[in-house]
Amino acid sequence: MTLTNRTPHWIELDGAVNARAVVPGVLLRSDNLQGLSSADVRTLVDEHGVELVLDLRTGVEVRMEGPGPMTAEPAVRIEHRSLYPEKGNTDLDIDTVIPWGTEHDESLVDEVPTVRAYMGYVGRRPDSVAESVRAIAHTKGAVLVHCAAGKDRTGVVVAIALDAAGWDRQVVVEDYMASNDRIEQIFQRLRSSETYRAELEGHVAAQHAPVPGAIERVLELVEAEYGSSVAFLLENGLDESDIAALRERLGSSDQ
Repeated sequence: MTLTNRTPHWIELDGAVNARAVVPGVLLRSDNLQGLSSADVRTLVDEHGVELVLDLRTGVEVRMEGPGPMTAEPAVRIEHRSLYPEKGNTDLDIDTVIPWGTEHDESLVDEVPTVRAYMGYVGRRPDSVAESVRAIAHTKGAVLVHCAAGKDRTGVVVAIALDAAGWDRQVVVEDYMASNDRIEQIFQRLRSSETYRAELEGHVAAQHAPVPGAIERVLELVEAEYGSSVAFLLENGLDESDIAALRERLGSSDQ
């Protein structure tokens, strides 16, 4: 059975606006966690069972924004998996902290900029994508994946994980597009941050909404280059037992 038009499982928090459960108790996604209140932390840990936070931000963003209150929660561990190539352990160029990405895969000249940016994540940091998926597969509690806006970097990692787990492609797309419901709040929240404010001058929220067709095109390109999302993950360090664990954890889109 194919499920479409699923209602997003929004998690209402004081300090994040794009938080939702993709698979309740297993896989959550969100925008930046910097502003979480103590009540938010308790909601995520006690009600949603968060055990691991996968922070996809760059080292620059973490230093500029701070690590966030989840780092003080003893029941939670944090893993940083930047989707940009860090220059050793030094700062990236400042323009690479823009949350929707500026580094494009220049080989994909016929693709829209969003797809080129997303394929840049896959091509430049396959290690971070694969290790994030491995963590989702093997964590006993819930995994919360986030970046700055919770839609682009987070969207790519979550989409590849769901696709590799065997979810219906249309349901994967709907999960990606759900951030559009909160794009005004996401945009205003980013504009309130000194880290991102300058780059957003003169922009409107609609310019940064999820792009129809983008995530399915990324999955098509991964399939064309590697054979499938599973083959991509296997080529980048996972094995069949990891894929089996991922599928057991995430189930299928018709559950």
